[in-house]
Amino acid sequence: MTERIIMRTGEALVAGGPPGTAAEPEVIIGELDGPVGTALATLTGDQVQGHTRVFAILNTDIQVRPVTLMVSKVTVKNSRYTNILMGTVQAAIANGVLDAVRAGDIPKEKANDLGIICSVWLNPSVITDNNLDHRILFDIHRKAMALAIHKAMTNTPDIDWLLENQDKITHKYFQMGLDGKI
Repeated sequence: MTERIIMRTGEALVAGGPPGTAAEPEVIIGELDGPVGTALATLTGDQVQGHTRVFAILNTDIQVRPVTLMVSKVTVKNSRYTNILMGTVQAAIANGVLDAVRAGDIPKEKANDLGIICSVWLNPSVITDNNLDHRILFDIHRKAMALAIHKAMTNTPDIDWLLENQDKITHKYFQMGLDGKI
């Protein structure tokens, strides 16, 4: 029997594509009969204008397992943004979940017992980019989702690494502030 997974958290940043294609999902993973399941049900039933919560799907009518709820970090006010978020990115998140199961980060036998809540960041610049490469956007969000799940399920980075590297790491935007760039 696989150990009980009460709640795990993870995040990832994957960039490197054209402007606007970076992904930074944050995930919470846990048993559906625990706090994550309660939060997932509450979020699903308590929709908020501009932050619609939707299940990750491969395509309409094909929801992934573990059940994954996407929550936008950006207030959605534009139909083009909505279509990209609820299309390309939604499919990428779903595929990233399945990649994590295939990689063994999520035990296959627990696929119906776990839930994932994913805070999704999609750069608002996508609404003005008429040359947006949906394949690159998809691939980056898929990779970021699988990586965030991997980090959650392996407790990465661990506390020893964090303590050892704390003074070696400066937050990107803090450094930009120090450099007078923001």
